[in-house]
Amino acid sequence: MKVVLSLFLILLSGALLAQSETDNNGSYKKRVLESAEVEFLMNYYDQSGENAAVTGGKGTEDLQDLSPTILVSVPLNDDDVLTIQANISAYSSASSSNIDPFDGKKPADPFVASSGASRSDVWINGIVGYSHSSDDRNRVWSADLSFSAEFDYTSVGGGGSYTWLFNEKNTEFSLHGNVYIDTWSLIYPVELRPSMIGGTPGNQLIQGIQIQGNYQPQFTEISSKGRNSYSAGFGFSQILSSRMNVYLSADFILQDGLLSTPFHRIYFSDVEDAFAENFHLAEAIERLPNSRFKTALGGRLNYFVNERITLRTYYRYYFDDWGISSNTASIEIPVKITDKFTIYPSYRYYDQTAADYFTPYNQHLSTQKYYTSDYDLSKFHANNFGIGVSYTDVFTSKHIYKFGLKSVDLKYNKYDRNSKFSASMFSFGLKFVFDN
Repeated sequence: MKVVLSLFLILLSGALLAQSETDNNGSYKKRVLESAEVEFLMNYYDQSGENAAVTGGKGTEDLQDLSPTILVSVPLNDDDVLTIQANISAYSSASSSNIDPFDGKKPADPFVASSGASRSDVWINGIVGYSHSSDDRNRVWSADLSFSAEFDYTSVGGGGSYTWLFNEKNTEFSLHGNVYIDTWSLIYPVELRPSMIGGTPGNQLIQGIQIQGNYQPQFTEISSKGRNSYSAGFGFSQILSSRMNVYLSADFILQDGLLSTPFHRIYFSDVEDAFAENFHLAEAIERLPNSRFKTALGGRLNYFVNERITLRTYYRYYFDDWGISSNTASIEIPVKITDKFTIYPSYRYYDQTAADYFTPYNQHLSTQKYYTSDYDLSKFHANNFGIGVSYTDVFTSKHIYKFGLKSVDLKYNKYDRNSKFSASMFSFGLKFVFDN
């Protein structure tokens, strides 16, 4: 990996050096991006909870995720910038391991992780973007293409934006839109797969394990494998004074296709329970409408207190046609300790109502058309506390090969819901600038 990365940087720097020698056309127009930038990010995420949707709203949600990201921004000329971003997310999930909890090594239990193939996986994502600025820098348009893949889906997408600056660049208005086309792999809980249940009525078996109860699931396979997402929105920002600026936004998202997750179990209060070892066998899978329309309205207000302290505030109101509405409010207070070091504590509050189709573990009725026990769609509130430290060197005095170190960022976030769910995230970032 280190050898590949070193070769990548050497080839990139060689190409950029050649560009810097040949692109000078005598113009004094300021370049949109003076030099190429390379940013490395690393996130580690850890969560725990007791309401896994894979096991019908009751079970372990333990998950660990390590996500490296590289982002390269290259000025093609005075006006155009090419960006390439690559992400890899390697995770281990106790809940998804219980898609098949009968690994034979220990009694199956919703609070015990299985050692099956679905316990861990890798998510990959790549984005290529291009932006162009007008000669007066009052118009900017951009476009991007993306690809993502995980064990149960693939996604391709594209989007674009257009930005206008007015009033000597004190006012800005932007429009943006995206389309994502996803394809699911239909993975069902193991007990609902054909030929997994053997034996005779009253003496049923799953993978050689005795089933307690008369197991008669309410299950039909899903016919659709696709999910499409279309988003559009606009943003408006205004510099109100030398100390204050405001930003307003509105986003609209339409989704259609398979919006439920095929391996999320459902249990009905009016159906006889059946168990194998300590594991409640699925009586159905999550069913949700095949369309969803979301709206998010937000605003930011930033205030420059003095040369050391800035206040950054944010509020968003969200609602959709599944019955969920939510409020998000946050504040971040960057405090400049020295010319190069900044510390930024932050806090975010979030609350939401439950979706019309949500009911906790084993409380749905078999007569309902739609049902989910995914606690992401439940009523809850959450608090997120963060602290970060940033090092910035505008003169890039530190170098690695031909790249000057521009910034280093470290951040820690602690997230807690009132539904026995908590998470921690550590983030680390390095930004380098190509030295011509």
